[in-house]
This record gives sequence, structure tokens and C-alpha cells, in this order.
Amino acid sequence: MKNRIYMKFILAYLLFGVLSFIAVATLTSDLTLNHLKEKKAESLYKVGNIIVSKYAAGFYKGELPTDNFHNHLEAMGAYLSSTIWIVDSEGKIIISSEEHTDLENPTVIHNFDPTISGSSYYQTGNFYGMFHENMLSVMNPITSNYKIKGYLIILTPVSEIVASKDRILNITYYTLAVIFLLSTIIMIAFTFMVYVPIRKITTAANEYAHGNLKYELDIQKEDEIGYLANTLNYMSSELSKSEEYQKKFIANISHDFRSPLTSIKGYIEAIIDGTIPPEMQEKYLNIILFETERLSKLTSSLLTLNDFNTKGGMLEISNFDINSVIKKTASTFEGTCTSKKISIELILTGHHLYVAADMSKIQQVLYNLIDNAIKFSHNNSIIYVETTEKNGKIFVSVKDTGIGIPKDSLKKIWDRFYKTDLSRGKDKKGTGLGLSIVREIVQAHGENINVISTEGVGSEFLFTLPLSKSLSGDI
Repeated sequence: MKNRIYMKFILAYLLFGVLSFIAVATLTSDLTLNHLKEKKAESLYKVGNIIVSKYAAGFYKGELPTDNFHNHLEAMGAYLSSTIWIVDSEGKIIISSEEHTDLENPTVIHNFDPTISGSSYYQTGNFYGMFHENMLSVMNPITSNYKIKGYLIILTPVSEIVASKDRILNITYYTLAVIFLLSTIIMIAFTFMVYVPIRKITTAANEYAHGNLKYELDIQKEDEIGYLANTLNYMSSELSKSEEYQKKFIANISHDFRSPLTSIKGYIEAIIDGTIPPEMQEKYLNIILFETERLSKLTSSLLTLNDFNTKGGMLEISNFDINSVIKKTASTFEGTCTSKKISIELILTGHHLYVAADMSKIQQVLYNLIDNAIKFSHNNSIIYVETTEKNGKIFVSVKDTGIGIPKDSLKKIWDRFYKTDLSRGKDKKGTGLGLSIVREIVQAHGENINVISTEGVGSEFLFTLPLSKSLSGDI
């Protein structure tokens, strides 16, 4: 079943070869024989006309002696490898190129009928039973004074024409055999160049379908098949990475949900069974509330990421003033900044600076970046939020002078659920999803976000937005 198409192709190829030989042996053979007969008859008829006009007419007029005429016919018959007869209207053979005829007792062709061939000037057969083999006969009338005196008949064996036909067909057979051999070589080359790689690709696809993503497809070609093989290898690699990521993702979710749920369950059971006295219940209820808020935030972040994954990050693009959005977002942190004695300094280009983006999503980006900056900044420090315009792009920077990010963690901070060791002491409510969401949103806009950080000095997050071509927009 696996080789069904290929076997059909082989059978069709063999059938084509057999039918080709049969067609040459039958149809082509008959057509060639008929063609050679016509050409031979045409040639003999022309020769007959020459003999009639040059010799036969003179013979009947008495101008050419019988012996001389016989000699001419004998020479011409030998040249044509044919038998030449002069026959009168009654079917008597007057002169034959093969022997001297006894005019007193001439050979008579019984049932001779010169009109039997109709409009055709030649016919095949044993010529009224005169021969033991089939002959091609051509008949030219001999006229004198507008009257038919007799007929010049040229007869040649059909076997000679068949032999000529066979020689031509042999050449055709040899040519067909060479073509069949060359096509076989091409088919073998096709098998190794196309069919075998396709079988390998099919096997690899089946392995991937059954979950064996480690299967390596080894096809070294620089054509479309090689490109397909490389694409499948890349696909399996990405699927393998995705599978590993999925396992890690589920493990992280399980861990981040299990810890607070265990705490909540433990404290509630302790309150119910009286392990925690009434005067201490408020403290532990606040802990339960804290863990509930963390679970709520984690769920919200997961839904946001899922929305980007399933909907491809659908955006509602509008023109808005990024400076105004920054001011409003920064004002929401007034209480937190006051308690930590942190100030946010805005360094904004122009009074208005319009961008073309999804305002609510960009507001979420700004919120997450400023929130992170506040969490990891020291008391009595300053956070800088700056906008600049360059080459049709708006650059937004959020810079703090906090604890910074370790060098080995810079590439990992965008991973979901990743938290640096330094963050675990400060970010109790953190889910490790904030920066992942930030990157998803920025990349969904077709823009980039980068981070520059030095441990113990601070961090700067810088992302770009497209400058709006309109000078006004919705805010």
C-alpha cells in the first residue's frame, strides 16, 4: 500500500513500453508496408510508361524486331528485379523478360481482365494463379492509333517489399529500444532524486505525527525537495522547543498556583478548626487576601498572553498623544511613589507627540515598566520617563537607578514566569509575566524593545513606536 503510486507508475511505464512495441509491430508495420507498395508501384508505373512510349509502340508498329524488344525487356527486368510481360487483350503472353516466348503456343492468363483493378494502376496477389507467391503487379496499356493493342505488365515479389519494410522496422525497433533504455535510466535517476527523498520526507512526517520530534531528516539537496526537508527539520526543531516550553510553562503555572492555594487552604482550615485564635484571624485573612490578589493578577496576565497567542495580537490602532498617556499613567503611581519617597521625572519632547498605536495596550506597557522600576528602585530615588523623535520613530525610555539586573539574566527576563534571584526578595506579588506581556505588545506593533542594565546601578527599558502622520488623534 505504501508504494502504491510508485508501483502504478512502474506498471504504467512498462505498459507504455509494451504497447509501443505492439503499435510498431502492427499499426506501423501495416502503414509502412502500404506506403512502400504505393511507392514501388508508382516507380514501376513510371518505368512502364517509358517502356511503352519508347519500345512497345515501335514493336506494334513493326519498327522494333521481337528479339530486340525482348532484349530491352530482359535488361529492364533484371534492373528492376521484376518480371515484365507484354500481354494482348485476350491474356496471351506475347513477350516475357524471363524467357523467349513461343508465339505459336503462347502462355495464356486465364480469366484475364485488365479492368479488375478499377481505378488503381496496381494490385497484389498471385496474378490469376500465375505465381505461387504474392506479387505486386503494375499494368500499363499499350495504344496505337487510339486503340489498345495490349498491356505491359511489371510484376515484382511482395516479399522483397516486405523485406524492405522489415529493414525499416528494425531501425525503428532499435531506436525504440534505445529510447526505452534512456527512459529507464531517467526513471532510475528520478527514483533516487525524487522518489527516495519523498519517501524519507513521508517517513519523517509520520515520525513527527507520532511524537518523535527528535527524528532527523537527512536530505542534502539544493532544490525544492531539499528546501522542504530543511523546512521539516526546522518545524520539528521548533515543535520540540514548543513542547519543552509547554512542559516548562505548565510546571511554572502549577508552581505559581499551588503555593498560594496551599497557603490559602492551610490558613482557612486553621481558622475553621480554631488553630488560629480569633484575635489573630485578621492577620491571616489579610495574607489570604494578598495571595488571592496575586492569583487574580496571575490569571489576568495569563489571559492577556493567551489573547495575543490566539488572536495574533489584534490591535485597535489610533492616533494619540503619547506624552499625555505617559502623564496619566505616571499619575496613577502617586500614592506608591509618595510612600517610597520616589519621584518620577518626565522628559517629554514637545507639548504633544502623536503616535499610531493601540492606546490601551501601550498604556499597559508603560504601567508595567514604571511599576517594575518602582519595585526595584531604592527609596529617595528618581525614575526618568523620556520621549524622543528620530527618523519617523518615537523612542520611549523608562530608566531607574535601582538594583539593576544581573548580566546572566538579561536575556531571560522576557521569558514567561522568569524571576531573577534579586527580584524574589522585593517582588512578592510578581508573576514573572509582566515583561513577557510588554514584549508581546511591542512586537505586535512591529516595533522593538531593549534593555540596558548594570547590577547595582539601574536599568533602562527603551521601546519604539511609529510616529503618527496625523497631527491630531483620539486620546
